[in-house]
Amino acid sequence: MSEGREDAGVLFAEPGARWRTVTYGPILCLIILVVELLTGSSVHWFALVFCGSLIALFVVLQVIAGQRHVSVELTETALREGTETLPLTSIDAVLPERDEDAWDDEDWESARALGELSGVPRRRTGIGLRLRDGGQVQAWAKDHRALRSALTAAIDGRPEPARPLDDSAPESGKDGHSENGVDL
Repeated sequence: MSEGREDAGVLFAEPGARWRTVTYGPILCLIILVVELLTGSSVHWFALVFCGSLIALFVVLQVIAGQRHVSVELTETALREGTETLPLTSIDAVLPERDEDAWDDEDWESARALGELSGVPRRRTGIGLRLRDGGQVQAWAKDHRALRSALTAAIDGRPEPARPLDDSAPESGKDGHSENGVDL
C-alpha cells in the first residue's frame, strides 16, 4: 500500500540498469550447452557453468552500480540524478535545447553535471537547468525529451515561492493597481 503512494508522485523515472541483463550471459552459455549436446561433441560442463556464473556475477555488480549512479527520478518535489537530489524549489528554469546548427556551445553545456560522476554519463543527453541562485547545472537522461517536458511541467505547475516585501516599492492606488496597470 505504501509503495503505491510513493509511486503516485513519480513524474519520470529511468532505472539506470535492469536486472534482466544478468540473465544474458547464462542464457548464452545454456545455448552453447544445448548446441554441444545436439552436435554430439564433448560437453564442457564445468567451463560453461563457471563462465555463466562469472558473467552473471560481474553483471550483477554493473546493475547495482547502474541503479545507484545512473538512475533518474523526478518527483513532485525533487529531481534525483544518481546519488544527488535537487529540490525543484531550487530550479528557476529549464534552459532550451542545444541548437544543432549553432557553432557555439550553450553556456549550460560546460556546467557541472548532477550526480557524483565527472560528467554526463554515456548514452545520456544533458539538459540545462538555471538555478535560483543564478548558477547552472546539467540534468541528464536517456529519454531527455521526456525528462525535459516532465521537468518543465513540474516547474511551471509549482506554486511560486513567497517574495519578500520591498518597502521601497511605490504605493499602489486603492484599486490594487500600480501606475502601469500591473496588479500588485
